[in-house]
Amino acid sequence: MADFDGAKLALLAEGRILTMLRDDIPTIPFPGLWDLPGGGREGQETPEHTVLRETLEETGLAVPETALIWKQTFPGLLPGQGPTWFFAARVGPEWIGREALGDEGQALIWMPLPEYLGHPKAIAGLVARANWVVNGFRVVRQIKRLSSCPNPIAADMIAPCPPFAESV
Repeated sequence: MADFDGAKLALLAEGRILTMLRDDIPTIPFPGLWDLPGGGREGQETPEHTVLRETLEETGLAVPETALIWKQTFPGLLPGQGPTWFFAARVGPEWIGREALGDEGQALIWMPLPEYLGHPKAIAGLVARANWVVNGFRVVRQIKRLSSCPNPIAADMIAPCPPFAESV
């Protein structure tokens, strides 16, 4: 496994994304902004283990690895930070309300996805990554619809899909 510094998770349920309002402490990165579950790698963890452990610690939710539907590595968000992984997971509506704030953050909220993507206090780099996931899913759905289209030129009109590590 190549070196990486951490991992974040876009946990999706019923058109919502689980967000965490970071502590408002000036000495931490992104104080008072809306974050996603995840954090730093410990030891020789895999990216999947890192993101699932951090999600459990921060939200009390034991997301199964089978719920992970997308992953991609990105440059770190902070100066000098190594690569980080960004994951998406989909869970059912029964997960909403089961979250419990851990030792970090001020609040956990299942925010409507469009609200998060446009929120002025969301961490911009994570919003960009979540947009990457959402738009990628839209493109895949459009391609699947067009794949049975008798006009093969129509399929070429779709913008390229982001590099998916796993099929959706």
